[in-house]
Amino acid sequence: MGVGLACECQAGSRVLVSNGVSILCQQCPDADQVVTQDGYECIRCPGTVGKDGKCQCPEGSVLVERDGNGNPLIEARCQACSATDPAFSAPDMKGNRCERCGDSFINSSQSCVCGTSNTLAGGMCFPANSLPTSVASSVIFSQLTLPVQSAWFSSFMYSSAAACLLFSNRTACQSLGNMCVMNMHSSSSINNDVCGLYNTIYRTTAAQGSSQDISYWRTNLPWLYYGDQPGMASQALQNEPLPVGFSFKGAQKNTNIELRAAVYSVRGEFLRWESVGRGNLQLCPDTPTRQQSAFKFGTAYKQSCVLSVSELLTGYPEPLFYDVFLVIQNSQDNRLLAVPLLNANQQFNGQFVNQGSDMSKWFLTRRLMLVDTLSGREKSISSSPVVIRVASDIKIGFQLVPNTQKGQVYPPLMSVAYSDIQIKDPSTQTVTVTFSVEYTMNQEEARIKTDIALGVLGGVAVVHSLLKTASWKRRIASPLIDLETIMKFLVFYAGDLANVFFIITVGTGLYWLIFFKAQLFVSVLLPLPAQEERFVVYVGCAFALKTVQFLHKIFVQLSVDVFFIDWERPRGKTTKHVEGSGETKSQASPVSIWRTYFVANEWNEIQTIRKINPTFQVMAVLFFLEVVGFSNLALRDPSSNLNRSAEEYTPPYSLILRYGVATAMWLCIGLIQMIFFTVFHERFVEDKIRQFVDLCSISNISVLLLSHRCFGYYIHGRSVHGHADTNMDEMNTNLKREAENLCGQRGLLPNSDTQTFQISITNRLRAQYDRIIEPISRRRGPSRLVDATANPCEQSTKAYHTMNRFLGSVIDHAHREMDYIVKDKLLFERVIGMEFIEPLDKSIFYNDDSHSFADVLFYGNEGVLLIFDTLFFCVVDLGKQNFILAAVLTYLQQMIFRLIRNGLGRRNLANKTLVDKRFLI
Repeated sequence: MGVGLACECQAGSRVLVSNGVSILCQQCPDADQVVTQDGYECIRCPGTVGKDGKCQCPEGSVLVERDGNGNPLIEARCQACSATDPAFSAPDMKGNRCERCGDSFINSSQSCVCGTSNTLAGGMCFPANSLPTSVASSVIFSQLTLPVQSAWFSSFMYSSAAACLLFSNRTACQSLGNMCVMNMHSSSSINNDVCGLYNTIYRTTAAQGSSQDISYWRTNLPWLYYGDQPGMASQALQNEPLPVGFSFKGAQKNTNIELRAAVYSVRGEFLRWESVGRGNLQLCPDTPTRQQSAFKFGTAYKQSCVLSVSELLTGYPEPLFYDVFLVIQNSQDNRLLAVPLLNANQQFNGQFVNQGSDMSKWFLTRRLMLVDTLSGREKSISSSPVVIRVASDIKIGFQLVPNTQKGQVYPPLMSVAYSDIQIKDPSTQTVTVTFSVEYTMNQEEARIKTDIALGVLGGVAVVHSLLKTASWKRRIASPLIDLETIMKFLVFYAGDLANVFFIITVGTGLYWLIFFKAQLFVSVLLPLPAQEERFVVYVGCAFALKTVQFLHKIFVQLSVDVFFIDWERPRGKTTKHVEGSGETKSQASPVSIWRTYFVANEWNEIQTIRKINPTFQVMAVLFFLEVVGFSNLALRDPSSNLNRSAEEYTPPYSLILRYGVATAMWLCIGLIQMIFFTVFHERFVEDKIRQFVDLCSISNISVLLLSHRCFGYYIHGRSVHGHADTNMDEMNTNLKREAENLCGQRGLLPNSDTQTFQISITNRLRAQYDRIIEPISRRRGPSRLVDATANPCEQSTKAYHTMNRFLGSVIDHAHREMDYIVKDKLLFERVIGMEFIEPLDKSIFYNDDSHSFADVLFYGNEGVLLIFDTLFFCVVDLGKQNFILAAVLTYLQQMIFRLIRNGLGRRNLANKTLVDKRFLI
């Protein structure tokens, strides 16, 4: 019943009536009659009857069932075709008529029979030629190490090669070239594989000349190779720039890349010209607008998706082949420039030749296909394939001409990598495909300049760290270079080197951000993601080293020696009854400790104040990056638009641009806050640092801060009124007198307002300080060193009063052997942060109007904190590429370190000032 899609009469019955829907059959009246070929008549056969119940003629004859007018004969006859001159005829494929046999038969044997000395292949007869008669029709799927005896190659490879060589048949030549492409342009030292046959023909037909004046393009042959020797790649890719320039902006804006492809069928037929960019080379489905974005110059395009193998088998029964050209547009006319192809699967003698980065070893080719479901068919051309091959990664690359100012680039290079998929269960098997366009430039000059800057600034950092270490040694009064000195140098160097890396990375990010986005004619292109790894390492180094410096700063601040000197003296005497004796004794009235507690609380509160508001900082940065859209400036395209529509293609982010935008936002907002805080807030709202100094004067409390063993700060808070422990009326009167200049000035020296000093003290003074504080320090030490009979409260009280009297007497010049002088620091001393004069006999108080005692607070280290927060934010973002996550984690980090600094700073303050921590609220 045939294919089962229509009704047919049984053998021996003819069709009587048929209307396309139903038929009426009638059995032939005579038993020796059969049905004609068309099924409508009954006829006698001149010879045998075939298996289908119809007449059959011997080979070389055709069956004749009707006369010249179309009337049926009573008996069919077999008409022999004349296979000799002049007819040279043979039955057609259906055996209905005689037709002239192929020219290959006539030219080879002067008949329609291929002689024994000739070769019959693909329905053609070929005389002996230079091609090997035994060909390798297997296709090597190298990723699977699986050779497949291709039915397509077995049927058409030799005939295509012979027809191309002997008859210069262009369709046959194209078909042979397509089979070479299906074999990944691979060849070997033998000449009987498909690409070996192509190369044999290429060499044999040298006399035919070249096509389009291109030496690699032989007349009548497809252009498949750029020569057969390595080293040709650089000549094709970097010999001559394109005669056009690309511009991002202005009247001469030119960002359009126009590619056209000549499309061929697998049989070698030319089908059409196509404009590349409408999904023909992009297997992933997407909107035309997004797909066309791949051909906007400067836009790093990348499209990936997962495709079903079953859909590929259905959608690509036969492969199509593309020769891609770049359209060169100028004022006179347009011309086509061939785009070379780098096939990553190409092999020579079983070795991959195009998978390295050394251009001198590449073998460039032409023509590509997207999906090959044909060459992997073993049994027959119509059978299911054993293996299919898919172009899983197609990349078009443009390289900028070095030092160009007119946007010139070299010819583009198309790279393709194929995936071999062994068919097991097509409904569940998938393949990931990618199409990308990238733009590169020689980054060697930028790398050298970065290395030079790193070397120079790194050398400066070494010198600066040595100065810091020398200053630290002088401030701790230690002349020996020991392990602690080396560790301090490394810590100082870590901080300075972190600043070097930070300066270089911020400068690099802003350089690419400004010069890439703002350029008119293209002169720079962004580094590729692989080239950004070095930059990311620099950012990581900056963050790690800055973290070391930040933690060291906190450690130093948490170990500062602090003492509050109370200048208040008793203003009278009180009587005290002595129990048991009945007597009364008079003694000085006690001085209130609440002023000291109050000053200690204020110091505790200002330990973590900053010039910027962390909450506002985080919210402002997120607002500008995510809401305003500054994050769009980090996309790898030439657009400077802050807002983008959802229909547009969104390219991937550049890590360098992302870092540049993030640091610019964070630093700008931070600096604006610092300027606002310094210029406006501190002047017109409140200045907590100066308020603290004023509080010390009003409270009659001085503050001694020792950040190093023999170096620190002194806040002179001695009241000009002599007393501060008084009532409200007297306090208001004192403040009024001071406002009207009716009393002395607050400064340490007469007729001076300078209340803050940097101090460099002698070893003798420090030793006495340590002796007084030693009982308290020993009480906080190991239990075996603690005197169990001593009362801790009494020890603390006694040490406090002793230290208060001692320091007060030192300030009053009561100890000649521990005296001090007051002077100004030299400019160079302030610049390098080091004192030139070592305090041997007398301590030195340096006038300090800049309130540098804030260096032991967060307030005086805003630069370190700002850079640390910036790097923390950027490191998180570079890792996750999520500004919101980076902002949240940065805010949490700030709060955690603030809590740590407050908690441990409160404990240190209580231990060092002998103020009970219960009063620090």
